[in-house]
Amino acid sequence: MDAESKVKLFVLSNSIAEHRLDRVESELGLDLGRYEKAVTKEEDYYAQFDAAFRNEAKVMARHYEIFYCLEKSIRSLIVQIMKESYSDNWWDLKVREDIKRNVEANIRREAESGFTERSELEIDYTTFGELTSIVQDNWEAFSALFKNPKAFSKIMTSLNQLRGPIAHCCPLAEDEVVRLNLAVKDWFRLMA
Repeated sequence: MDAESKVKLFVLSNSIAEHRLDRVESELGLDLGRYEKAVTKEEDYYAQFDAAFRNEAKVMARHYEIFYCLEKSIRSLIVQIMKESYSDNWWDLKVREDIKRNVEANIRREAESGFTERSELEIDYTTFGELTSIVQDNWEAFSALFKNPKAFSKIMTSLNQLRGPIAHCCPLAEDEVVRLNLAVKDWFRLMA
């Protein structure tokens, strides 16, 4: 094989490898750092933060992502089951008045702040503890899905305790990272 053919073969092999890496990155949601990113204004400011904070943020980002997905899934599941069990009017029919008042206050406070409305769904204005109460108060709707009401409460309490540091910019200790992973596994195991 002459030199020109070797170069063509090399370029073709490289192109195939790049294409496969593109697919892997896309399918797995990864960034292997193969492309240089344009520096944005935010990145200019970001560099001014303490390196320890930036490193801590990178570590915590994964925990936030896990908890974000879990919490959104829990809220969505509650809405789905409540609608199936009690109709689209479930919020008015089956949620305690104290929870409704708190949600109304949260919605009002957010509207008065001038920020963009976070959601059209009342459930997105509940606290994590209120989510637990909604399920407990309507256990008959959830009993086919969750194995045990005490186990449900215990897991939700654990998740709520883990949520605090994640939501309030505190690093999770190594033990808490293990607890988070176990709590997520427990959540999925809880479902029948």
